[in-house]
Amino acid sequence: MIDSYASFDSYDCVVVGGGPAGATAATELAKAGHRVLLLDRAGRTKPCGGAIPPRLIRDFAIPDHLIVGRALAARMIAPSDNVVDMPVNRGGNHEGFVGMVDRDSFDEWLRERAATAGAERRTGRFDRIERDHAGGAVVVYTALDDGAEHRVSARCVIGADGARSRVARATLADAERMPCVFAYHEVIRSPALADPSFDRGRCDVFYQAELSPDFYAWVFPHGDTASVGVGSAQKGFGLRDAVSRLRAREGLADCETIRSEGAPIPLRPLRKWDNGRDVLVTGDAAGVVAPASGEGIYYAMVAGQEAAGAAGKFLVTGNPKALAQARRRFMRAHGRVFWILGIMQYFWYRNDRRRERFVTMCEDRDVQNLIWPAYMNKQLVYAKPLAYLRIFVKDMRHLLQTAA
Repeated sequence: MIDSYASFDSYDCVVVGGGPAGATAATELAKAGHRVLLLDRAGRTKPCGGAIPPRLIRDFAIPDHLIVGRALAARMIAPSDNVVDMPVNRGGNHEGFVGMVDRDSFDEWLRERAATAGAERRTGRFDRIERDHAGGAVVVYTALDDGAEHRVSARCVIGADGARSRVARATLADAERMPCVFAYHEVIRSPALADPSFDRGRCDVFYQAELSPDFYAWVFPHGDTASVGVGSAQKGFGLRDAVSRLRAREGLADCETIRSEGAPIPLRPLRKWDNGRDVLVTGDAAGVVAPASGEGIYYAMVAGQEAAGAAGKFLVTGNPKALAQARRRFMRAHGRVFWILGIMQYFWYRNDRRRERFVTMCEDRDVQNLIWPAYMNKQLVYAKPLAYLRIFVKDMRHLLQTAA
Protein backbone atom coordinates (compact mmCIF):
# COMPACT_ATOMS: atom_id res chain seq x y z
CA MET A 1 0.00 0.00 0.00
CA ILE A 2 1.30 3.44 -0.90
CA ASP A 3 0.59 7.01 0.09
CA SER A 4 -2.79 8.01 -1.29
CA TYR A 5 -1.54 11.58 -1.65
CA ALA A 6 1.45 10.65 -3.82
CA SER A 7 1.58 12.73 -7.00
CA PHE A 8 0.87 10.35 -9.88
CA ASP A 9 -0.71 11.00 -13.24
CA SER A 10 -4.35 10.05 -12.86
CA TYR A 11 -6.67 8.40 -15.40
CA ASP A 12 -10.22 7.18 -15.49
CA CYS A 13 -8.99 3.97 -17.11
CA VAL A 14 -5.62 2.41 -17.90
CA VAL A 15 -5.83 -0.12 -20.73
CA VAL A 16 -2.93 -2.58 -20.66
CA GLY A 17 -2.25 -4.01 -24.13
CA GLY A 18 -2.67 -2.35 -27.51
CA GLY A 19 -3.87 -5.23 -29.69
CA PRO A 20 -7.34 -5.27 -31.28
CA ALA A 21 -9.15 -5.68 -27.93
CA GLY A 22 -7.19 -3.08 -25.97
CA ALA A 23 -7.07 -0.51 -28.76
CA THR A 24 -10.80 -0.87 -29.35
CA ALA A 25 -11.59 -0.49 -25.63
CA ALA A 26 -9.36 2.59 -25.41
CA THR A 27 -10.98 4.13 -28.48
CA GLU A 28 -14.53 3.64 -27.18
CA LEU A 29 -13.75 4.98 -23.70
CA ALA A 30 -11.90 8.01 -25.08
CA LYS A 31 -14.76 8.77 -27.46
CA ALA A 32 -17.09 8.71 -24.45
CA GLY A 33 -15.03 11.47 -22.84
CA HIS A 34 -13.04 9.47 -20.30
CA ARG A 35 -9.35 10.09 -19.64
CA VAL A 36 -7.61 6.96 -20.93
CA LEU A 37 -4.04 5.70 -20.93
CA LEU A 38 -3.20 2.99 -23.47
CA LEU A 39 -0.11 1.13 -22.27
CA ASP A 40 1.45 -1.18 -24.84
CA ARG A 41 4.63 -3.16 -25.36
CA ALA A 42 6.03 -2.11 -28.73
CA GLY A 43 7.36 -4.56 -31.29
CA ARG A 44 5.35 -7.57 -30.15
CA THR A 45 2.95 -9.04 -32.72
CA LYS A 46 0.89 -12.18 -32.13
CA PRO A 47 1.13 -15.02 -34.69
CA CYS A 48 -2.07 -14.75 -36.69
CA GLY A 49 -3.44 -15.72 -40.07
CA GLY A 50 -4.84 -12.20 -40.37
CA ALA A 51 -8.31 -13.05 -41.70
CA ILE A 52 -11.13 -10.61 -40.93
CA PRO A 53 -14.76 -11.11 -42.03
CA PRO A 54 -16.89 -8.46 -43.74
CA ARG A 55 -18.85 -8.01 -40.49
CA LEU A 56 -15.69 -6.70 -38.78
CA ILE A 57 -14.83 -4.41 -41.70
CA ARG A 58 -18.32 -2.90 -41.57
CA ASP A 59 -18.83 -2.69 -37.81
CA PHE A 60 -15.41 -1.21 -37.04
CA ALA A 61 -15.00 0.98 -40.15
CA ILE A 62 -11.75 -0.61 -41.35
CA PRO A 63 -10.33 1.37 -44.31
CA ASP A 64 -9.47 -0.33 -47.60
CA HIS A 65 -5.74 0.39 -47.37
CA LEU A 66 -5.42 -2.02 -44.42
CA ILE A 67 -6.86 -4.89 -46.49
CA VAL A 68 -3.63 -6.24 -47.98
CA GLY A 69 -5.26 -9.30 -49.53
CA ARG A 70 -8.67 -10.72 -50.41
CA ALA A 71 -9.28 -14.42 -49.92
CA LEU A 72 -11.85 -15.80 -52.34
CA ALA A 73 -11.69 -19.41 -51.17
CA ALA A 74 -10.47 -21.73 -48.45
CA ARG A 75 -8.80 -25.05 -49.19
CA MET A 76 -9.03 -27.86 -46.62
CA ILE A 77 -6.29 -30.50 -46.89
CA ALA A 78 -7.03 -33.87 -45.25
CA PRO A 79 -4.47 -36.34 -43.83
CA SER A 80 -4.72 -38.31 -47.09
CA ASP A 81 -3.97 -35.09 -49.04
CA ASN A 82 -7.57 -35.09 -50.23
CA VAL A 83 -8.42 -31.46 -51.03
CA VAL A 84 -11.75 -29.70 -50.51
CA ASP A 85 -12.15 -26.20 -51.95
CA MET A 86 -14.69 -23.89 -50.34
CA PRO A 87 -15.45 -20.76 -52.42
CA VAL A 88 -16.28 -17.77 -50.25
CA ASN A 89 -19.38 -16.89 -52.26
CA ARG A 90 -20.91 -20.29 -51.49
CA GLY A 91 -24.02 -19.65 -49.41
CA GLY A 92 -25.09 -16.42 -51.08
CA ASN A 93 -22.52 -14.13 -49.48
CA HIS A 94 -22.62 -10.76 -51.26
CA GLU A 95 -19.25 -9.39 -50.10
CA GLY A 96 -17.46 -12.20 -51.92
CA PHE A 97 -14.16 -12.12 -50.00
CA VAL A 98 -12.49 -12.43 -46.61
CA GLY A 99 -10.21 -9.50 -45.84
CA MET A 100 -6.57 -10.28 -45.01
CA VAL A 101 -4.56 -7.90 -42.83
CA ASP A 102 -0.96 -7.69 -41.66
CA ARG A 103 -1.11 -7.53 -37.87
CA ASP A 104 1.89 -5.19 -37.63
CA SER A 105 0.22 -2.38 -39.58
CA PHE A 106 -3.34 -3.29 -38.59
CA ASP A 107 -2.71 -3.19 -34.84
CA GLU A 108 -0.70 0.04 -35.08
CA TRP A 109 -3.52 1.69 -37.01
CA LEU A 110 -5.96 0.67 -34.26
CA ARG A 111 -3.67 2.19 -31.62
CA GLU A 112 -3.38 5.40 -33.62
CA ARG A 113 -7.17 5.53 -33.90
CA ALA A 114 -7.36 5.31 -30.11
CA ALA A 115 -4.91 8.21 -29.83
CA THR A 116 -6.92 10.25 -32.32
CA ALA A 117 -10.02 9.62 -30.19
CA GLY A 118 -8.19 11.11 -27.21
CA ALA A 119 -6.39 8.22 -25.50
CA GLU A 120 -2.83 8.85 -24.35
CA ARG A 121 -0.29 6.28 -25.56
CA ARG A 122 2.71 5.09 -23.58
CA THR A 123 5.15 2.28 -24.29
CA GLY A 124 6.01 0.04 -21.39
CA ARG A 125 5.71 -3.36 -19.69
CA PHE A 126 2.99 -3.78 -17.08
CA ASP A 127 4.48 -4.98 -13.78
CA ARG A 128 1.76 -4.97 -11.13
CA ILE A 129 -1.15 -3.18 -9.51
CA GLU A 130 -0.56 -1.56 -6.15
CA ARG A 131 -3.13 0.06 -3.87
CA ASP A 132 -3.08 3.49 -2.27
CA HIS A 133 -4.46 4.11 1.25
CA ALA A 134 -7.88 4.83 -0.22
CA GLY A 135 -7.88 1.47 -1.99
CA GLY A 136 -7.47 2.94 -5.46
CA ALA A 137 -5.51 1.15 -8.18
CA VAL A 138 -2.00 2.28 -8.99
CA VAL A 139 -0.59 0.72 -12.17
CA VAL A 140 3.16 0.13 -12.04
CA TYR A 141 4.98 -0.28 -15.35
CA THR A 142 8.53 -0.23 -16.70
CA ALA A 143 9.23 2.14 -19.58
CA LEU A 144 10.94 0.30 -22.41
CA ASP A 145 13.04 3.24 -23.55
CA ASP A 146 15.01 3.83 -20.32
CA GLY A 147 13.98 0.95 -18.03
CA ALA A 148 12.59 3.35 -15.40
CA GLU A 149 9.68 2.32 -13.19
CA HIS A 150 6.56 4.50 -13.37
CA ARG A 151 3.26 4.68 -11.49
CA VAL A 152 -0.12 6.02 -12.59
CA SER A 153 -3.39 5.94 -10.69
CA ALA A 154 -6.58 4.64 -12.28
CA ARG A 155 -10.22 4.35 -11.30
CA CYS A 156 -10.42 1.30 -13.58
CA VAL A 157 -7.92 -1.06 -15.26
CA ILE A 158 -8.61 -3.11 -18.39
CA GLY A 159 -6.20 -5.97 -19.06
CA ALA A 160 -5.89 -6.75 -22.76
CA ASP A 161 -2.36 -8.11 -22.58
CA GLY A 162 -2.70 -11.53 -24.17
CA ALA A 163 -3.31 -15.15 -23.25
CA ARG A 164 -0.73 -15.13 -20.46
CA SER A 165 -2.04 -11.82 -19.19
CA ARG A 166 -0.13 -10.38 -16.25
CA VAL A 167 -3.20 -8.36 -15.31
CA ALA A 168 -5.41 -11.47 -15.25
CA ARG A 169 -2.91 -13.54 -13.28
CA ALA A 170 -2.54 -10.77 -10.73
CA THR A 171 -6.26 -10.32 -10.15
CA LEU A 172 -8.29 -13.38 -11.25
CA ALA A 173 -8.15 -16.76 -9.53
CA ASP A 174 -8.53 -19.07 -12.53
CA ALA A 175 -6.38 -17.17 -15.05
CA GLU A 176 -3.40 -19.51 -14.53
CA ARG A 177 -5.50 -22.48 -15.64
CA MET A 178 -6.54 -21.10 -19.03
CA PRO A 179 -5.95 -23.87 -21.65
CA CYS A 180 -3.97 -22.73 -24.68
CA VAL A 181 -2.77 -23.79 -28.09
CA PHE A 182 0.78 -22.68 -28.81
CA ALA A 183 1.12 -21.06 -32.22
CA TYR A 184 4.12 -20.17 -34.34
CA HIS A 185 4.21 -18.60 -37.78
CA GLU A 186 6.66 -17.09 -40.23
CA VAL A 187 5.71 -14.11 -42.35
CA ILE A 188 7.35 -14.63 -45.72
CA ARG A 189 7.66 -12.75 -48.99
CA SER A 190 5.01 -14.18 -51.33
CA PRO A 191 6.12 -15.84 -54.56
CA ALA A 192 5.94 -13.65 -57.65
CA LEU A 193 2.51 -12.86 -59.08
CA ALA A 194 3.40 -14.84 -62.17
CA ASP A 195 4.09 -18.00 -60.12
CA PRO A 196 1.12 -20.33 -60.81
CA SER A 197 1.89 -22.56 -57.81
CA PHE A 198 0.87 -19.93 -55.25
CA ASP A 199 -2.71 -18.65 -55.12
CA ARG A 200 -2.89 -15.23 -53.45
CA GLY A 201 -6.66 -15.50 -53.21
CA ARG A 202 -6.87 -18.77 -51.26
CA CYS A 203 -6.30 -19.71 -47.59
CA ASP A 204 -4.95 -23.25 -47.14
CA VAL A 205 -5.68 -25.17 -43.93
CA PHE A 206 -3.87 -28.47 -43.25
CA TYR A 207 -5.52 -31.04 -40.96
CA GLN A 208 -2.60 -33.44 -40.78
CA ALA A 209 -0.92 -34.93 -37.69
CA GLU A 210 2.57 -34.58 -39.16
CA LEU A 211 2.05 -30.80 -39.18
CA SER A 212 -0.12 -30.55 -36.05
CA PRO A 213 -1.21 -33.50 -33.88
CA ASP A 214 -4.23 -31.71 -32.41
CA PHE A 215 -4.94 -28.46 -34.27
CA TYR A 216 -4.00 -27.37 -37.80
CA ALA A 217 -1.37 -25.69 -39.95
CA TRP A 218 -1.96 -22.91 -42.44
CA VAL A 219 -0.76 -20.83 -45.36
CA PHE A 220 -2.65 -17.54 -45.50
CA PRO A 221 -1.82 -14.98 -48.23
CA HIS A 222 -1.43 -11.29 -47.35
CA GLY A 223 -0.83 -9.85 -50.80
CA ASP A 224 2.94 -9.42 -51.11
CA THR A 225 3.47 -11.47 -47.93
CA ALA A 226 2.01 -14.63 -46.44
CA SER A 227 1.64 -16.21 -43.01
CA VAL A 228 2.83 -19.83 -42.76
CA GLY A 229 2.06 -21.25 -39.35
CA VAL A 230 1.02 -24.10 -37.10
CA GLY A 231 -0.67 -24.52 -33.73
CA SER A 232 -0.62 -27.32 -31.17
CA ALA A 233 -1.43 -27.81 -27.49
CA GLN A 234 0.93 -30.80 -27.31
CA LYS A 235 3.95 -29.90 -25.22
CA GLY A 236 7.23 -30.67 -26.93
CA PHE A 237 5.81 -30.66 -30.44
CA GLY A 238 8.28 -28.93 -32.79
CA LEU A 239 6.34 -25.97 -34.17
CA ARG A 240 9.33 -24.48 -36.01
CA ASP A 241 10.18 -27.83 -37.60
CA ALA A 242 6.57 -28.25 -38.68
CA VAL A 243 6.59 -24.83 -40.36
CA SER A 244 9.87 -25.69 -42.10
CA ARG A 245 8.36 -28.92 -43.42
CA LEU A 246 5.24 -27.12 -44.56
CA ARG A 247 7.25 -24.47 -46.40
CA ALA A 248 9.36 -27.14 -48.09
CA ARG A 249 6.43 -29.20 -49.34
CA GLU A 250 4.53 -26.10 -50.54
CA GLY A 251 7.52 -24.71 -52.44
CA LEU A 252 8.00 -21.79 -50.02
CA ALA A 253 11.34 -22.74 -48.48
CA ASP A 254 13.32 -20.24 -50.53
CA CYS A 255 10.96 -17.31 -49.91
CA GLU A 256 12.41 -14.52 -47.78
CA THR A 257 11.42 -14.74 -44.10
CA ILE A 258 10.42 -11.26 -42.96
CA ARG A 259 9.71 -12.07 -39.32
CA SER A 260 8.67 -14.96 -37.08
CA GLU A 261 6.42 -14.93 -34.02
CA GLY A 262 5.15 -17.34 -31.41
CA ALA A 263 2.55 -17.04 -28.66
CA PRO A 264 -0.10 -19.00 -26.77
CA ILE A 265 -3.67 -18.77 -28.06
CA PRO A 266 -6.48 -19.41 -25.53
CA LEU A 267 -8.99 -22.18 -26.09
CA ARG A 268 -11.79 -21.19 -23.72
CA PRO A 269 -13.20 -17.97 -22.22
CA LEU A 270 -12.49 -17.42 -18.54
CA ARG A 271 -15.44 -17.94 -16.21
CA LYS A 272 -14.96 -14.49 -14.72
CA TRP A 273 -13.52 -11.40 -16.42
CA ASP A 274 -13.47 -8.94 -13.52
CA ASN A 275 -12.27 -8.80 -9.92
CA GLY A 276 -15.54 -7.37 -8.60
CA ARG A 277 -13.76 -4.13 -7.79
CA ASP A 278 -12.03 -2.16 -10.55
CA VAL A 279 -10.17 -4.56 -12.88
CA LEU A 280 -11.57 -6.15 -16.06
CA VAL A 281 -9.88 -8.31 -18.70
CA THR A 282 -10.77 -8.68 -22.36
CA GLY A 283 -9.57 -10.16 -25.67
CA ASP A 284 -7.06 -13.01 -25.39
CA ALA A 285 -6.63 -12.16 -21.70
CA ALA A 286 -10.27 -13.19 -21.25
CA GLY A 287 -9.90 -16.22 -23.57
CA VAL A 288 -12.11 -14.99 -26.41
CA VAL A 289 -10.60 -16.90 -29.31
CA ALA A 290 -12.97 -19.18 -31.21
CA PRO A 291 -12.24 -22.88 -30.62
CA ALA A 292 -11.50 -25.07 -33.67
CA SER A 293 -10.84 -22.11 -35.98
CA GLY A 294 -8.56 -20.06 -33.71
CA GLU A 295 -10.24 -16.90 -35.02
CA GLY A 296 -9.56 -14.04 -32.66
CA ILE A 297 -9.50 -10.58 -34.27
CA TYR A 298 -13.26 -10.10 -34.59
CA TYR A 299 -14.02 -11.54 -31.17
CA ALA A 300 -11.23 -9.49 -29.58
CA MET A 301 -12.63 -6.25 -30.96
CA VAL A 302 -16.19 -7.09 -29.92
CA ALA A 303 -14.95 -8.05 -26.45
CA GLY A 304 -13.00 -4.78 -26.29
CA GLN A 305 -16.17 -2.91 -27.17
CA GLU A 306 -18.08 -4.72 -24.42
CA ALA A 307 -15.27 -4.04 -21.93
CA ALA A 308 -15.43 -0.34 -22.74
CA GLY A 309 -19.19 -0.30 -22.26
CA ALA A 310 -18.97 -2.06 -18.90
CA ALA A 311 -16.04 0.07 -17.69
CA GLY A 312 -17.81 3.23 -18.82
CA LYS A 313 -20.89 2.32 -16.82
CA PHE A 314 -18.71 1.59 -13.80
CA LEU A 315 -16.99 4.96 -14.12
CA VAL A 316 -20.34 6.75 -14.21
CA THR A 317 -22.15 4.79 -11.50
CA GLY A 318 -19.30 3.67 -9.26
CA ASN A 319 -20.98 0.26 -9.05
CA PRO A 320 -18.40 -2.53 -9.61
CA LYS A 321 -21.19 -4.95 -10.59
CA ALA A 322 -21.30 -3.10 -13.91
CA LEU A 323 -17.97 -4.71 -14.88
CA ALA A 324 -19.58 -8.15 -15.07
CA GLN A 325 -21.74 -6.96 -17.96
CA ALA A 326 -18.80 -7.32 -20.37
CA ARG A 327 -18.65 -11.11 -20.13
CA ARG A 328 -22.41 -11.52 -19.80
CA ARG A 329 -23.15 -9.56 -22.96
CA PHE A 330 -20.36 -11.17 -24.97
CA MET A 331 -21.34 -14.73 -24.06
CA ARG A 332 -25.02 -14.03 -24.70
CA ALA A 333 -24.10 -13.03 -28.25
CA HIS A 334 -21.35 -15.57 -28.99
CA GLY A 335 -21.39 -18.28 -26.32
CA ARG A 336 -23.39 -20.76 -28.39
CA VAL A 337 -20.97 -20.54 -31.31
CA PHE A 338 -18.01 -21.03 -28.95
CA TRP A 339 -19.72 -24.06 -27.39
CA ILE A 340 -20.38 -25.67 -30.80
CA LEU A 341 -16.84 -25.00 -32.03
CA GLY A 342 -15.40 -26.36 -28.78
CA ILE A 343 -17.26 -29.63 -29.22
CA MET A 344 -16.17 -29.78 -32.85
CA GLN A 345 -12.51 -29.31 -31.93
CA TYR A 346 -12.70 -31.87 -29.13
CA PHE A 347 -14.18 -34.54 -31.39
CA TRP A 348 -12.89 -33.94 -34.92
CA TYR A 349 -9.27 -32.95 -34.18
CA ARG A 350 -8.39 -35.96 -32.02
CA ASN A 351 -6.73 -38.08 -34.73
CA ASP A 352 -6.20 -38.25 -38.49
CA ARG A 353 -9.04 -40.69 -39.03
CA ARG A 354 -11.50 -38.21 -37.61
CA ARG A 355 -9.91 -35.30 -39.45
CA GLU A 356 -10.30 -37.18 -42.71
CA ARG A 357 -14.02 -37.47 -42.02
CA PHE A 358 -14.20 -33.81 -41.04
CA VAL A 359 -12.65 -32.61 -44.30
CA THR A 360 -14.93 -34.95 -46.27
CA MET A 361 -17.92 -33.49 -44.48
CA CYS A 362 -16.81 -29.96 -45.44
CA GLU A 363 -17.12 -30.97 -49.10
CA ASP A 364 -20.89 -31.07 -48.66
CA ARG A 365 -22.64 -28.09 -50.21
CA ASP A 366 -25.19 -27.83 -47.40
CA VAL A 367 -22.35 -27.58 -44.89
CA GLN A 368 -20.62 -24.86 -46.90
CA ASN A 369 -23.89 -22.97 -47.26
CA LEU A 370 -24.09 -22.90 -43.45
CA ILE A 371 -20.43 -22.21 -42.64
CA TRP A 372 -19.76 -19.21 -44.86
CA PRO A 373 -22.75 -16.99 -43.92
CA ALA A 374 -22.14 -17.80 -40.25
CA TYR A 375 -18.47 -16.85 -40.54
CA MET A 376 -18.94 -13.76 -42.70
CA ASN A 377 -21.80 -12.25 -40.69
CA LYS A 378 -21.14 -13.79 -37.24
CA GLN A 379 -24.61 -15.15 -36.75
CA LEU A 380 -26.35 -18.45 -37.31
CA VAL A 381 -28.94 -18.27 -40.09
CA TYR A 382 -32.12 -20.28 -39.66
CA ALA A 383 -33.65 -19.65 -43.06
CA LYS A 384 -33.16 -23.23 -44.38
CA PRO A 385 -34.38 -25.72 -41.75
CA LEU A 386 -34.47 -28.65 -44.21
CA ALA A 387 -30.83 -28.04 -45.15
CA TYR A 388 -29.87 -28.06 -41.47
CA LEU A 389 -31.78 -31.30 -40.95
CA ARG A 390 -29.80 -32.84 -43.82
CA ILE A 391 -26.56 -31.60 -42.22
CA PHE A 392 -27.54 -33.20 -38.90
CA VAL A 393 -28.25 -36.55 -40.57
CA LYS A 394 -24.99 -36.45 -42.53
CA ASP A 395 -23.05 -35.40 -39.45
CA MET A 396 -24.46 -38.29 -37.44
CA ARG A 397 -23.53 -40.69 -40.24
CA HIS A 398 -19.93 -39.42 -40.17
CA LEU A 399 -19.84 -39.70 -36.38
CA LEU A 400 -21.07 -43.28 -36.44
CA GLN A 401 -18.61 -44.24 -39.18
CA THR A 402 -15.76 -42.68 -37.19
CA ALA A 403 -16.77 -44.45 -33.98
CA ALA A 404 -17.13 -47.82 -35.73
